[in-house]
Amino acid sequence: MLILPAKAINAVEPGVVRSSESTATSDAFADVNVFIGTGGHGHTFPGATTPYGMVQLSPDTRTLEWDACGGYHYSDKSILGFTHTHLSGTGIGDLGDVLFMPFTGDAHLTPGTVDNPDAGYRSRFSHEREFAEPGYYRVALDDDEITAELTASPRSGFHRYTFASDQQAKLIIDLAHTIHGHQNPVTEFRVINDREIEGYKRTRGWAQNHHVYFHAEFNRPFTCSLYKDGKRQIGNWAVASGNTQAILEFDDDSGDVLMAKVGISAVDYEGAANNVQTEVPDWDFDRVRGEAKTRWQQQLSKITVNGGSQDDRTIFYTALYHTSISPVLFTDCDNRYRGIDQRIHVATDGPIYSIFSLWDTFRAFHPLMTIVDPDRDCDFIRTLLTHYDQGGLLPKWELAGNYTGTMIGYHAVPVIVDAYQKGICDFDATKALQAAVKSARDNDDEFLFPSEHVREKLNPLAKRFNDLLGFIPCDLENESVSKALEYAYNDWCIAELAGELGKNEIANEFRGRSRRYATYYDAESGFMRGRNQDMTWKTPFDPKFSKHRKDEYTEGNAWQWTWFVPHDVTGLVEVMGGTSVFQNKLDRLFSEDSALTGDEVSADISGLIGQYAHGNEPSHHISHMYNYVGQPWKTQRLVDQILKTLYFNDPNGLSGNEDCGQMSAWYILNAMGFYSFCPGDPTYSIGRPLFDEVKIDVGDSKTFTIHAINNSQDNLYIQSATLNGEPLIRPFFTHEDVVEGGRLEIVMGDQPDEHAFVDAQPSAQ
Repeated sequence: MLILPAKAINAVEPGVVRSSESTATSDAFADVNVFIGTGGHGHTFPGATTPYGMVQLSPDTRTLEWDACGGYHYSDKSILGFTHTHLSGTGIGDLGDVLFMPFTGDAHLTPGTVDNPDAGYRSRFSHEREFAEPGYYRVALDDDEITAELTASPRSGFHRYTFASDQQAKLIIDLAHTIHGHQNPVTEFRVINDREIEGYKRTRGWAQNHHVYFHAEFNRPFTCSLYKDGKRQIGNWAVASGNTQAILEFDDDSGDVLMAKVGISAVDYEGAANNVQTEVPDWDFDRVRGEAKTRWQQQLSKITVNGGSQDDRTIFYTALYHTSISPVLFTDCDNRYRGIDQRIHVATDGPIYSIFSLWDTFRAFHPLMTIVDPDRDCDFIRTLLTHYDQGGLLPKWELAGNYTGTMIGYHAVPVIVDAYQKGICDFDATKALQAAVKSARDNDDEFLFPSEHVREKLNPLAKRFNDLLGFIPCDLENESVSKALEYAYNDWCIAELAGELGKNEIANEFRGRSRRYATYYDAESGFMRGRNQDMTWKTPFDPKFSKHRKDEYTEGNAWQWTWFVPHDVTGLVEVMGGTSVFQNKLDRLFSEDSALTGDEVSADISGLIGQYAHGNEPSHHISHMYNYVGQPWKTQRLVDQILKTLYFNDPNGLSGNEDCGQMSAWYILNAMGFYSFCPGDPTYSIGRPLFDEVKIDVGDSKTFTIHAINNSQDNLYIQSATLNGEPLIRPFFTHEDVVEGGRLEIVMGDQPDEHAFVDAQPSAQ
């Protein structure tokens, strides 16, 4: 279990003190602590970006091993440089493109080491001389006494470096640098004149074909030396197999401040230049910082919370910030983009986005988007359908215009279906159904794939077995139980969409497939288990056993995965032996000893309450299952425990990877008082509101308000609830209730009230 410290660290300007006492209102922008998640295994980054922006300009402090996924770790003491692209909270690393590092004195072509920073261009730093807020980052580079400031527009990064008056300003641009040490088959520089330089790198890593062009402009003239494989080059152009650097030296007489504007593009040099020249036409760094701040203030104003402690509000608005980083914009200012087919296209129906961590984000992030930003969620869906048009499949985990095939299931489907069921349907629903059905079936490789490895993950044998045998044998396919359970849920989503579109034959087929989860339930042990091809149970069996990505369960064990039937709780209760048996088993999940067994236990099993693992996504719906079996007060108690013990205002403030906004989206929804238990069903499950009042801007001048009466740290149980003045007899309400605007009023108390909801039985589904 990941141990989280209780001490809070606030990202504030030096000399500013924040009170920890409860206040009536909150300044959302000031409440964000961008350092939450940069410690532990959160894998977030603290640098400058804009909402869903193409550029994430941030310091890199490490590039190797698991906790380098975001490029920065709070425990580190030196900075390698500042790069323009980053992933937020993923479990695999990539990006870290186009490193800039200012320096004085002798030039180094390599970064040096943690133990000996002086051997390279990296510099020591301290958190006491570091500050960050949404859209802006500042740090003192101690070795050369340089103050580095970063801000961003959507497609460009803006650097401002202040040098000591007696030092010559110098800068290295290192295209060899990449997070997780991926291959760079091609890197190149082109010196345009004494104030402009551009370059290109193609990386083969998690994304097999990752293209980045950059165009940089400086406020001061420079002389440039280009290096290829460590050797000085003649001329103004250098190409190498992954190892090129540019050393820029600036005129001593031009002042102490060096500024650089850098546009990036996945398309070409012209795209990169146009992006920066369009978005940052002058040298007013503070204006660009102010525009980034305005963008963030608008984004964070979508939800207003009152009450709670200062830490509660900081965690909440940091979570809202983290849900606004990815997916990222992938179209240039001229609407061109690189497609999944690696060809250049022009977007004609809204922007194209990249970075879809769908195995994680279908659960809470995309449902949150349907409430606070439905138009952008529709853009996301149109992007997914564009990938289908260009590549032949809906993506599982798209990165930089690449299929990666990462994780299991086909979770573009619930993202699409959940939006459609909520009335967000400005996309081709018929094509969406066609794409969903194709994603569910064995495809005979009728799609584009960048490598054999990716092909096998996009079209696993599990699909073939599910089609031909009706189940997935664990002796023939890895992670069989997890794949089967996710396929059953995804197939239910397909059935729902097909039914809405009047495709009854498809609906009936996939509704039948959605019930296959029962095949894996072993009544004797009480768990979902692997079956061999002869239908015998795999032995030996230990529900606490984990062998990371090499057993029947994906990043988990039988205790966590037995509950993944969000689409049919009533059916799961039945196969488990009835309500009483189900309730007792669920109680045991949260009270069981947290010990795990096996020599290769998944590091993703973290944030444990009993065997419940909040640090990884398969558990995220389980606390709300009590609402479906007549014990909603247990959901309230567990949600309160998770909110208070597994999220902190601290760099080590997350119990697992942030995962592109999913961990934060869970917090946002539950802190407001509800959760999207089963995406595809436009029903919200009520939990425990953390704040006295929450106001959600749902568009069209409408507001949905959740008001908690007698709310406090101790009063965590619901005594009664009304929606628009009418008593709620069940702990649920609908998406339509939200978008129509209205008021959910909840009376809280310090003891469970078993009669707060008259009818809380499984008939909710």
